[in-house]
Amino acid sequence: MKLEKIIQSNLGTILDVRTKGEFVGGHAADSINIPLHEITARMEEIKKLKTPVVLCCASGGRSAQASFLLSSHQIECIDAGPWMAVHSLQS
Repeated sequence: MKLEKIIQSNLGTILDVRTKGEFVGGHAADSINIPLHEITARMEEIKKLKTPVVLCCASGGRSAQASFLLSSHQIECIDAGPWMAVHSLQS
């Protein structure tokens, strides 16, 4: 399924893995914030999210790392890269 359809139809969860400070400065609508450094400790919480989990960050580096971590725990996820790209698909 295309990323655009997943985002526009609210078929998953948008997970922003930037720091709380970055998230407060701007984020995609309806996204939740779990910073990359908290992913491992919050894995059980993440497993309960609606999938696919659409991962985003500032430039795509942290979302790629988070995608690897979630995939290794058999969580369906998509690395969407920069949050601004996700935001632009919402409109």
